[in-house]
Amino acid sequence: MTLQESLLALNLLPGLGPVRIRRLLAHFGDAEGVLRARKGQLTAVRGIGRESAGIIHSWEDHVDLQGELSAIRSRGLSLLTPGHPAWPPAFDHLPDSPLLLYVWGEVQERDSRALGIVGSRRTTHYGRTCARKFSFQLAHVGFTIISGLARGIDTAAHEGALAAEGRTIAVLGSGLGQLYPPENMALAERIAEGHGAVVSEFPINTAPSQHTFPQRNRIVAGWCEGLLVVECPSRSGALITANMAGEYGKHVFAIPGGIDRPGSEGCNELIRSGAILVTCGSQILDELSPAPPEARTPATLHESPDNREVTLSAEESRIMAQLSGEERSMDQIIEESGLPASTVASTLLRLEMRSLARQLPGSYFVKVS
Repeated sequence: MTLQESLLALNLLPGLGPVRIRRLLAHFGDAEGVLRARKGQLTAVRGIGRESAGIIHSWEDHVDLQGELSAIRSRGLSLLTPGHPAWPPAFDHLPDSPLLLYVWGEVQERDSRALGIVGSRRTTHYGRTCARKFSFQLAHVGFTIISGLARGIDTAAHEGALAAEGRTIAVLGSGLGQLYPPENMALAERIAEGHGAVVSEFPINTAPSQHTFPQRNRIVAGWCEGLLVVECPSRSGALITANMAGEYGKHVFAIPGGIDRPGSEGCNELIRSGAILVTCGSQILDELSPAPPEARTPATLHESPDNREVTLSAEESRIMAQLSGEERSMDQIIEESGLPASTVASTLLRLEMRSLARQLPGSYFVKVS
């Protein structure tokens, strides 16, 4: 059995968790040593009682290792484990880092330079717009955008990175065979097809639950160099992620919101507690410098209508022809341009970033005169 298969077997065992498994690995040296250990040896490790020792000792009775390996192969997935060049080095310093990651797509070494973007599932036009624009700006200069593929802010963050033709990592709170939310399957496919990866530490058929999402959040917080909270109420999973990031020693950023908006209370509280208030991507870049070696010019972090470039791609020209001073819906633009919905969405965001178009509430767009 290979080292990777041994780690996978440990990860499949019920009821252990990454903290106790890491104690076992430290005690026995590697995953194979843990699986070969006798019950008495296992109970000598702190936190491992007789029941857990029995499960580990008879692991083949509790784990369908070959079935999981077969599912990985049939779905075109891969496993990322410590020691691989693309394994995030930030994980090496976390006591509760994942043992491994199931990967749909490709994680690259440059993805270690990452910004996490999180926020509420129930968001506003303001929140979605901020998430897309910050994500676009930081992805454009070479940072990988990490989020959780959830509805709302997470979705907008991934979309912004894709529009910038940058990289993004979606960390699931479920197994890759139980992708959640299901309506983001098309977005997940776009990410996996050359723009990053969809990853999970959970066995393939793990369903999402109230326990899996906090575990997912720690991966986002632990992987990134800095975490941006865009919009969230005073009770939110995004705040839990921000607290984790702070405990891990990461930069925590927050976008302020109106004092009369319940959906901005969490961000405003973070700022009062010491999070860095930001209003544009360049302010984050200043804190996370130096920029990634793959960074492109950061011009888009400072563009204005007076200095924007006017050269348009074929898709941009086609969509600009549909825009005017009158509001046009996304559906109208898709129908009249004849372009796929994903192409229209990403192109409109690029036009927004160049101050050539403006999005209005309700997914309506106008041309900037």
